[in-house]
Amino acid sequence: MSTILKRGGANDELTDADVSEFVREFIGRASGKPRKVLLIPPDYSRFHGGAGPICAQLYCHYSAAATVHLLPALGTHRPMTPAEIRSMFPGVPENKVLVHDWRRGLATLGEIPGSRLKALSEGRVSYPIRVEIDRLIVEGGYDLVISTGQVVPHEVAGMAGGNKNVLVGASGPDMINKSHFLGAVCNMERIMGQMDNPVRTLFNEAEAEFLGQFKIQYIITVRARNGAGRLVTRGLFAGPGLPPYEAAARLSQKVNIETVRPLKKTVVFLDPAEFKSTWLGNKAIYRTRMAMADRGELLIIAPGLVEFGEAEVNERLIRKYGYRGTPATLKAVDEHEDLRDSLGAAAHLIHGSSEGRFTITYASGGLTRREIEDVGFNSADFQSALKRYPPDILKDGFQTLPDGEEIFYISNPALGLWRRE
Repeated sequence: MSTILKRGGANDELTDADVSEFVREFIGRASGKPRKVLLIPPDYSRFHGGAGPICAQLYCHYSAAATVHLLPALGTHRPMTPAEIRSMFPGVPENKVLVHDWRRGLATLGEIPGSRLKALSEGRVSYPIRVEIDRLIVEGGYDLVISTGQVVPHEVAGMAGGNKNVLVGASGPDMINKSHFLGAVCNMERIMGQMDNPVRTLFNEAEAEFLGQFKIQYIITVRARNGAGRLVTRGLFAGPGLPPYEAAARLSQKVNIETVRPLKKTVVFLDPAEFKSTWLGNKAIYRTRMAMADRGELLIIAPGLVEFGEAEVNERLIRKYGYRGTPATLKAVDEHEDLRDSLGAAAHLIHGSSEGRFTITYASGGLTRREIEDVGFNSADFQSALKRYPPDILKDGFQTLPDGEEIFYISNPALGLWRRE
């Protein structure tokens, strides 16, 4: 496939039929008749990105004449459950879904030298990074690899999707930890929503140098809410290399970034099926921080919140060090080997703090008040918050409650980025 396929635009609403036709066109243009196919979609935490039905269609087509596996890009997340697999990838047998082992199931492709990291970070860090990806990609004998997923503003990579799906989602602790810390020390507010930034440059250079042998094809979605509040597909992009990602990112910047007046009171709801940890749920913080007013209030209603870190090591470190802001976290990195060895967790702690500029309150359906407050957040009673701010009644955006309180409501923080005028 020499040129990218693309469909849609900022004002388009592509139907399920449009998506299916696009996938059929992609299949028709893909070269050869593969004997073994690997699909690399996001995991369930990106359910709303639209990759699930695309992978189901690809599986249905290719499995008629080839061996097909799915390798969800878990990163450090927990493996998908059978129920999540059935929901996200309808018709795909559970035994065809492989589990990425981010600690032990890796193959090393090479290294990005410390001198390059020093240049990218303007001297803030100077460590080398091993480029490792799942051994199954390297040794599995696949003659067609397709990475699927959504491009949307992101706190670490500026814009999610593209090669990040492989280089982080199917990678190991060295790349995951150090790329996230690179983003944290380079200031996430300078990175979010930007295509050109140190972390994305790192990924692009790693892809160019190390991933070419796999001839990865990408199918990328851009999704956004329409005027009626319904989540729709605005664009589809497919092909090899950077062009599909770059075209998708330009469209995402138009439809997923909302400019608003400073937010004095923001209420964010976290879907319990999607957000069970602050590791994921803190998107409520990341994606709103540039819009929050000084001394503003951010209330996060999280009925499914039962843990902090997804992986055990992250859970332990979050409980130990908490979300205390950049100076405290960098001091802890200097003084404590366990945090220094898990720079991804350190980056997460930096990202999850307001640096004292606005308050962050969790109303958790699973974690106790003590647990929430021990990591540095305020805590609110879950049932009271749910009664006052019912997610089945509130609409996204500004609104005034019956008692006169004005709030800005967000039903899913993973779908966009909000910043001040």
